[in-house]
Amino acid sequence: MTIVDEHAPEVGVAPACRAVDVSRATWYRRRKKYAARHLAPRSRPPRRLSDTERERIVNILCSDEFVDRSPRAVYAILLERGEYRCSVRTMYRILAEQKAVRERRPQRKHPQYAVPICCARRPNDLWSWDITKLAGPHRTWFSLYVILDVYSRFVVSWLLARRESAFLATRLIEQAIQVHDVDPTHLTIHADRGAPMRAKSTTQLMADLGIERSHSRPRVSNDNPFSEAQFKTLKYCPQYPGSFAIYEAAKSWSGSFFDWYNHDHRHEGIGLFTPADVYTGRHLQLTRARQRVLDDAYAAHPERFVRGRPTPPVVPDEVWINQPNQTTLSLTRRSGQAPALPGGRGDPRGEGPRLPLVAAPQTPAHAAVIQRRETRNGHPKVATSA
Repeated sequence: MTIVDEHAPEVGVAPACRAVDVSRATWYRRRKKYAARHLAPRSRPPRRLSDTERERIVNILCSDEFVDRSPRAVYAILLERGEYRCSVRTMYRILAEQKAVRERRPQRKHPQYAVPICCARRPNDLWSWDITKLAGPHRTWFSLYVILDVYSRFVVSWLLARRESAFLATRLIEQAIQVHDVDPTHLTIHADRGAPMRAKSTTQLMADLGIERSHSRPRVSNDNPFSEAQFKTLKYCPQYPGSFAIYEAAKSWSGSFFDWYNHDHRHEGIGLFTPADVYTGRHLQLTRARQRVLDDAYAAHPERFVRGRPTPPVVPDEVWINQPNQTTLSLTRRSGQAPALPGGRGDPRGEGPRLPLVAAPQTPAHAAVIQRRETRNGHPKVATSA
């Protein structure tokens, strides 16, 4: 800034700022702050109370008689006694200078929650799961559980139930790990702080399997972005009916939607590939095919590509939840984060009847059928509800 100050009278402010690569607005702003810091001290206002009067007011307000009264009440009482010391606002100003004004009512102090920071560099590194509501008949609601692979956006498992239940959540996670043959010790599962997500049965399952847990901060809407975005895609789909007359209709529509989402939906966040393409690694072959087509087009008409040789959109190498920067702190895993629960209390997953709550009860025969059934274009089907 000193260089600009020296040469501005000779060459002008704009050329001097350009020479040192400084914005003119920045120079003016800093010059104004510098001038404000070096202003002459303000003279004492003639109406200001003397130090003796201010000290007397402090003694009155802090006396045993008035220590528990507000300045307005003290002002009124003194007027009734025939005394006037100062205005109510001046009383507050004098107390503020003495740091004697504060909120006396007990205030709740919210704890500082660590920012969840997760990164996925390949499929099955990071899963995100959440529960959304689907409108049913007569003001009833169905609970749709969805587990999403963050790197590929592939729905690895889903379940439709008549209510939220931690027991159903643990069954859904177990089924997803078994169907997709995932090593749980290399898996992180991110969720919000709903009751099924923080339940003892869910915590116990992840502790037993060695799964890394991650939770959103309370009242923060962007800590679970991938699940929320997937729910928006579901409910903004043109075929979404808005409500379902019966439970079976909601289950059938959900199955068709997730089949379309995994195998037909072109996702902009993963290079306009389908989630199944990225989840199975087929996108690498498709990227090379896209590049060959673009190379042929460039060779035929290079003048049409003003920015040079075109390249197709690609899948990002890393997908982050709250990517760290200069203002965020990385979240490290601590030992004992998911401690095992004490035994001897019965089945920790038992939370009521099983069959009436589940969209499609899983049986060994049913699991075998799922594993044997043919897949479209060689991609695995979505793991239906368990």
